[in-house]
Amino acid sequence: MRSCTILSLRRRHNLLHAGIKCSNSTEMEQSMKRIVSYFLMIAVSLPLFFCSGIDCMAEETETTLDESSLYARSAVLMDADSGRILYAKEAEAVMPMASTTKIMTCILALENGNPEDLAEVSEYAASMPKVKLHVQPKESYRMGDLLYSLMLESHNDAAVVIAEHIGGSVEGFADMMNKKAAEIGCKNTYFITPNGLDAQKEILDANGSKVTVSHTTTARDLALIMSYCVLKSPQKDAFLAITQTPSYSFANAAGSRSFSCRNHNAFLNMMDGVISGKTGFTGKAGYCYTGALKRDERTYVVALLACGWPNNKSYKWSDAKKLMQYGIDSFQKRDIASEPVSQEWLREIPVKEAQTDYLYGKASAELAIEDQGEAPVLLMRADETVQVECSVERELAAPVKKGQQVGAIRYVLNGETLWERRICAAHDVEKADFPWFFRMAVQNFLF
Repeated sequence: MRSCTILSLRRRHNLLHAGIKCSNSTEMEQSMKRIVSYFLMIAVSLPLFFCSGIDCMAEETETTLDESSLYARSAVLMDADSGRILYAKEAEAVMPMASTTKIMTCILALENGNPEDLAEVSEYAASMPKVKLHVQPKESYRMGDLLYSLMLESHNDAAVVIAEHIGGSVEGFADMMNKKAAEIGCKNTYFITPNGLDAQKEILDANGSKVTVSHTTTARDLALIMSYCVLKSPQKDAFLAITQTPSYSFANAAGSRSFSCRNHNAFLNMMDGVISGKTGFTGKAGYCYTGALKRDERTYVVALLACGWPNNKSYKWSDAKKLMQYGIDSFQKRDIASEPVSQEWLREIPVKEAQTDYLYGKASAELAIEDQGEAPVLLMRADETVQVECSVERELAAPVKKGQQVGAIRYVLNGETLWERRICAAHDVEKADFPWFFRMAVQNFLF
C-alpha cells in the first residue's frame, strides 16, 4: 500500500496564525511568503493523497471480493466467452428468476420466428397481470414490436402473445425453453412461463412418479443463458439491438392504438461497455438482474438472484457494478494454447493387426494435434497457473482412420478443464486382410 506524507493540519494552522500576527512590513512579507508556500504544499499533497487511496483500493479489489459485501443471495460473474465462473456466491442455489426469464423468451422468438409476422392476442394473454401492455383479445401485433415491449418494459402479456405464436401454446413454448436451456448447458433450470411469473406444475419423474416443480433457475444457469444470447446465438446482433434501445414506439396492426416503451435497464448508463441486461421482480423472487459488459475483448456476464426486496430496488445495481469492476480489475485474457506441450505425448502409437510393408512387420500411427487455434481465457492477474495434462491410447487396433481421436490434451485450472485439444491419427492405417496376406506371401515367395 502506498503512503504519502502530509503536513499536520494543526501545525499548518499554528504557522499561519503566527504569520498573521507579524506587525512590520518585512515580517508581513515573509509571513505572506510562508502562507503561499504552505498552500502550495497542500495543493501538491492532496492529489498524491487521493491517488494513493485509489491505487490501494484497486489492489484490494483485484484480490478479494467478500460475499458479505453483496446483497444478492445468489450471484455469479462469468467469462462469457468460455463459460468459466470467475466469482460465485451460492451459484447452484435453485431460485425463482422473475422477468430475467424474458431473455430466453426473446432469443427463442428471434431464432424461431419472423419479426414481420402478425401475432393474434388470446383471452389468456390479455388476462396477464401487471406489468402489461394491455393488449386486447383478437388484436394483432407485429412480432418485432412485441419483442421491444417484452425487453424494454417487461410486459407480461406481450410475453404470452409471443409464446403462443411461436410455440402454439404457453406449454409448447415452455418445452422449447427447457430444451434450449439444456442445449446451452443449464443443469438446474425449469421454465413454466414465458414471462417469469411465479408458477408450479406437476410432472412425472424418471420413475413415473408425480413431482411438483417450480419456475426456477440458478445464477450459474442464468449467466450461461445471457452469455449465449450476447455471444453465441445466431440472432445475437438482433438481441443486442433490442436490449440496447433506449426507447421505442409502435402501434397495433390495425393502427388504432399506439404505444411507447422505455428501457428500464439503468445499468446501460452506469458503466462503460455495458451491452445488455434484463431486470426482474416478483414477491417470491425479489429483485433479480442479469447483464453483460464488454471491454478490451473481454466479455463479462453477471447474474443476481434475490437481490433485495422493496424498498431496496438499487441493490442490484450496486452488486452488478461491484462484480463487473472486480472482473475488470482482477482478470486479464491469456492464450492458454501457448502453454508448452511435451513432444513425448505425440510419440507414435503401435497398431496391431495392421498392414505393413512385409509379413510380420510392425505398424504404428503418427499423431497430430487437431486444434491448433488460440484459446483466450480470462485468468487472474495474480498469475493463475494452468496445468497441461495429456491422455493417449497405448495401443490401437487396425483399421485406424486419419483424424480419429486417440487422446486429448487438457488445460486445467483448479480441477476445471478450461480447454481441450484432440490428439488424432495423422494418417490411415489399414487392417491386415486376406488380400494383403496373399500379396505379401507372393512377394516373399517370388523375391
